[in-house]
Amino acid sequence: MSVSDADISFALELFEGLGQLTTRKMMGGLCLYSDGQIFAILNSEGTLFVKAKGEFARQLAVEGAKQFGVDGKTMGYWTLPEAALDDPDLACDWARRAIGATE
Repeated sequence: MSVSDADISFALELFEGLGQLTTRKMMGGLCLYSDGQIFAILNSEGTLFVKAKGEFARQLAVEGAKQFGVDGKTMGYWTLPEAALDDPDLACDWARRAIGATE
């Protein structure tokens, strides 16, 4: 199974406020980049995750975000809070924090 064109369009529209983004399909999903820096992934089921570690990851967890994992192994990506999926301004705010947290 691979990520759908509709899910890709949704993610790009959600993060439109970030400016020019690039993408790369990978392992059935999609990586999203801002200025060449990965800040989010979209899995094959259409779930969007932002890159997070440390305090930023804790903030996402407090907001109800779930950590990305495969075969029992977790990675440094977390879902966006539910409210951000319906609010591009909020989604872009979380994405900017993800970009800042990875620099």
